[in-house]
Amino acid sequence: MKTVLITGCSSGFGLDTARHFLEQGWKVIATMRSPKPDLLPASDNLVILPLDVTDDVSVRNAIRAAGPIDVLVNNAGIGWLNALEGTPIDVAQAVFETNTLGTMRMVRAVLPQFRECGAGLIINVTSSVTMKPLPLLSVYTASKAAVNAFTESLALELAPLGIAVKIVLPGAAPDTSFGNNALALLTANGGFPNAYSDFANSVISAMRAPDMLKTLPSDVVDAVWQAATDPSAPMRIPAGADAVALA
Repeated sequence: MKTVLITGCSSGFGLDTARHFLEQGWKVIATMRSPKPDLLPASDNLVILPLDVTDDVSVRNAIRAAGPIDVLVNNAGIGWLNALEGTPIDVAQAVFETNTLGTMRMVRAVLPQFRECGAGLIINVTSSVTMKPLPLLSVYTASKAAVNAFTESLALELAPLGIAVKIVLPGAAPDTSFGNNALALLTANGGFPNAYSDFANSVISAMRAPDMLKTLPSDVVDAVWQAATDPSAPMRIPAGADAVALA
């Protein structure tokens, strides 16, 4: 039985991915900042652990408690939608701390056991906006593009050790908790600057248009599953109709 550790399992893509791997008979280490055992079906193959990817001690404790794993899925992340001029520097720092440095922390923590085994797989979930940037997402896009570049370089240094690295690139999923949380964070920080509000509202309307290609949670689950189980899968795997079209 293989074991996967997934970050950010309290909602969205992470939660759905954890459910799928459980259904397929894997042992799942589902991590969340605030564990909620009732989110996932009770199973002898399920372990739920507290984990804050922005905290070094939390990361070390989670990896220690998880024990040996075969696959790490770096899914935890936060979204941010606003013009750069309307982005407080502390918000930009928080986005990078979670999306970029959080991924690096997790990889660094798991590498010793992967290196000792001479095997292991790391799957980093980024975003299709790194293939075709969109307005009002400059900070978020930069945080995910950094993970792409990090992953591609990391793959070269880990290949001689028998460790593989892949990227899953979800498209837009505006109606998920991730999208809703990004809008809530925007509101909490004062919304769009007046000079950008008309443009921003038109962009959001376009993103929510019924005829726009979108990504479903199942698309991301399928892409992560492919990355985890298909050795011939490419390094970059788009997830969702819009992401596939961009790729």
